[in-house]
Amino acid sequence: MDSESADTQVWPVAASPVLVFDGGCPFCRHFAELSELRSGIPGLTIRDGRADGDLRHALARRGFRLHNGAMVIDGEHVLHGAEAIAWLCERMTPSDALLALLAPLMADDTRARRLYPLLLLARRLALALRGLPLDPDAPMKGADPVGSPSSL
Repeated sequence: MDSESADTQVWPVAASPVLVFDGGCPFCRHFAELSELRSGIPGLTIRDGRADGDLRHALARRGFRLHNGAMVIDGEHVLHGAEAIAWLCERMTPSDALLALLAPLMADDTRARRLYPLLLLARRLALALRGLPLDPDAPMKGADPVGSPSSL
């Protein structure tokens, strides 16, 4: 099976938007869960890109890497990083206090581009504290390869 047909099996073909987030980051997970449940964006679903390797690899083949930030899949379009967060925040009518604070702050594209690196830094720190690599596809430093004598 070629990568294009493999992509169609994991690509969320839906009329509603899909937020792909890094489930290893507690901040990312909390934001994604709140966005799905309380953002007011009709039909928004979330997918943990760290846990869903097939989706993560399909996105990477199209140039979108999870370690560079969250993604929103809206039909055939993929928004990545600050653009994805701004897209979400522009459409929110939140019923949650945190989202009500973040939505107007990040809804402006210029402000989102300026602030998004701070969110990535917080994510990097949270992942480091949890002992998780920034890039789920990168081997962990000091980790033994599966099947090596010391890992058995």
